[in-house]
Amino acid sequence: MGQGERGKAMREKEDQIFEISGSTKLICLLGSPVSHSLSPRIHNGAFRELGLDYVYLAFDVKTEDLTFVLDALRRMGARGLNLTMPLKRSVLPLCDTLSEAAEISESVNTVVFSEDRRIEGHSTDGSGFFRGLESEGISYRGKKLVLLGAGGAGTAILVQAALSGVRELSLFVRRGSRDLPRIRRILASLRKRSSCIFSLLEYGEALYRELSDCDILVNASSVGMAPDKERSLIEDSSFFPEGLTVADVIYSPRKTKLLRLAEERGLRTVNGLPMLLFQGAEAFRLWCGREMPMENIRRNILNYL
Repeated sequence: MGQGERGKAMREKEDQIFEISGSTKLICLLGSPVSHSLSPRIHNGAFRELGLDYVYLAFDVKTEDLTFVLDALRRMGARGLNLTMPLKRSVLPLCDTLSEAAEISESVNTVVFSEDRRIEGHSTDGSGFFRGLESEGISYRGKKLVLLGAGGAGTAILVQAALSGVRELSLFVRRGSRDLPRIRRILASLRKRSSCIFSLLEYGEALYRELSDCDILVNASSVGMAPDKERSLIEDSSFFPEGLTVADVIYSPRKTKLLRLAEERGLRTVNGLPMLLFQGAEAFRLWCGREMPMENIRRNILNYL
């Protein structure tokens, strides 16, 4: 069987309806929109692989309905859920407890309903990013990181970088960004908890200056995905130093313009797929107490994409 036939067979197998029992545990994705999400494919594939009686479903939920939906899921005995935009910050006051990363980043992407029905808020995006780097054999402890963008993904990476031993981090944001007050609060909190050296900067000449001694460059913005596939926040790759690793949180397209520019310079690159998989794996562990079968799930997603 050729590679294309194997991929087709795997997709057909994944699309088969698996048995739902009277005791199947429910896990959800809430947000708007959610129809594009790969999370149901990732988690339901892992449940099948391990023979777990769980199902993962996506629901389009607006901010104004979150309190009602969250309470209903808790009362119905759901095991947990993921949250995507625009709900990651709206859920904060509804949680009974927050993990350290969720508290500092002021963002929750994973909820666990405890046995006594308490709502536990977690943030797995940042840890997923750094576990993804580790899976590619990339060292980050004691290194300098330049981070482009401070939205949901960027904030999660910022917080986890400080908690994971990054030596220095330069964060770039747009002039007049409405996120600046939140970013300054987060940086103030991190400076009390971490020895990491932070710089908050605007795009421009400062970016090229900070790149000169950078170890890892991370694009955490949406520049590079549709409709901006042919754009990059850095257009001149001559500023990339030797030995630089360039990472992008975008996984579709697999190679953004930024990653292509880096590869033309012979630099190591990482797209957003490892982050997607490992943030999901961390949530999976919190819900199920099991490790996600990463190799098979990664192969499945690559074939699907």
